[in-house]
Amino acid sequence: MNPAQIITKPIITEKSMQDTANNCYCFKVDKKSTKREIKKAIEEIYNVKVIKVRTRIVKGKTRKTGRLRKSVKLDNWKKAYIQLTPGQKIEIFEEGGK
Repeated sequence: MNPAQIITKPIITEKSMQDTANNCYCFKVDKKSTKREIKKAIEEIYNVKVIKVRTRIVKGKTRKTGRLRKSVKLDNWKKAYIQLTPGQKIEIFEEGGK
């Protein structure tokens, strides 16, 4: 699988920005990808050394949409927490990508 297909997007929230102090970064990844594939993709895309990868499946929320306010369940998705070696960082998480 292509690294760009494995890593969907970074998750930039207040909590994930606090975790960057501990060299832990959060990404939305393809649901079928494994920890080894995620590690290899991060190392290729961002040129960093990954120590640890933790993943979890996030349950999709239920939303009301349309004129009749019909309930629709959003799809489940996979979140990956990436821990880097000390001294390395990913630039998109630092000061809004500057």
